[in-house]
Amino acid sequence: MLHALISLLLMLFLALISLKAQARTIIDIDGNHVEIPDNPQRIVLGESRMLYTLAMLEPGDPVRRIVGWPLDLKKYDSQIWAIFAQKFPDMLAIPSLGLGGTNDMNPEKVLALKPDLVILPSLARYDDADLRLKAMLDAAHIPVVKIDLRVRLLKNTTRSVAILGEVLNQSARAQAFNRFYDAHMQVIHDRLASYHGKKPTVLLQLHLGRRNECCVTAVKGSLGELLSFAGGDNIASKTVQGVFGRLNEEVVIMAQPEVYIATGAGAAEDQNDLKLGPAITPDMAQQSLRELTARQNGLRELKALHNGRTGIIWQNFYLSPWHVAATEFMAKTLYPELFTDIEPEHTLKQIFHDYLPIPYSGTFFATGGQ
Repeated sequence: MLHALISLLLMLFLALISLKAQARTIIDIDGNHVEIPDNPQRIVLGESRMLYTLAMLEPGDPVRRIVGWPLDLKKYDSQIWAIFAQKFPDMLAIPSLGLGGTNDMNPEKVLALKPDLVILPSLARYDDADLRLKAMLDAAHIPVVKIDLRVRLLKNTTRSVAILGEVLNQSARAQAFNRFYDAHMQVIHDRLASYHGKKPTVLLQLHLGRRNECCVTAVKGSLGELLSFAGGDNIASKTVQGVFGRLNEEVVIMAQPEVYIATGAGAAEDQNDLKLGPAITPDMAQQSLRELTARQNGLRELKALHNGRTGIIWQNFYLSPWHVAATEFMAKTLYPELFTDIEPEHTLKQIFHDYLPIPYSGTFFATGGQ
């Protein structure tokens, strides 16, 4: 009897040791040491647009481990959503946790999914709903891993890719992509470091057409950070202190920036959002640019819109490591003679070919001018 009891206790002890061995600790983007399952199978995403990155790292079916997410991808990027849903129809059955981001997620619904891991984004600012979600997950002892693919892009992109690689046991793929990313970004850095001329002034307008006014922009983070890295003198940098801000028409007209760059992700049927993405032809993008800029008084006065110093960029680059191609595009638009041999579209096509399960198509950036 005693021998049997000792054997049972020994088996329980070995089982506990085995379970502990199957867990591992990673350090997330905020520096938190998070213990996660060795091979997580029930993952909740705080943004479905994390699929841009997750799909690069998860061969085969990139959504097979996802048990819940908000529908921000469907809401803000219907083109990519449709392409992935056609190839991976099981994603349509993934439970929805709201239409927006983490502030739209109901903590009780998340807990009911019994995730063994939740991946949340770092944000430019947090509200009470974000903090409540994190507190309830902590109280339920559900591991939470934070990544940043939307705010401090220069500092946190490769680290966030590496963290996702660790989570998915795909560190080799993450390292390969990070080498690709670093090599391309280094070329931009090195060439601009040897340039000693004047930086061109730039107006960066986010979501052209979504608001019938000028101009929402980004400066200290997000696409504004990439613009600075690409050598642009952002006209908003003197007045906007945070990541995002707004310039009024008078300021824009007075500044007369040498280059105008607008962003959007409108689908073919959208009339109030700059059309860019995998289902958009170059002609559709250019027509959309002409129509939307003509509606805003501050933009009609810009010389850059009439002399060819205009660029348009897919808005969702700010949520994806694919933004390395957008950074090349910015640099080449600002310094065409310095980057004559750089082909941003080739860079993006290579990312799709080497890392993504969907084919490249459409228009993600273009130069313009009337």
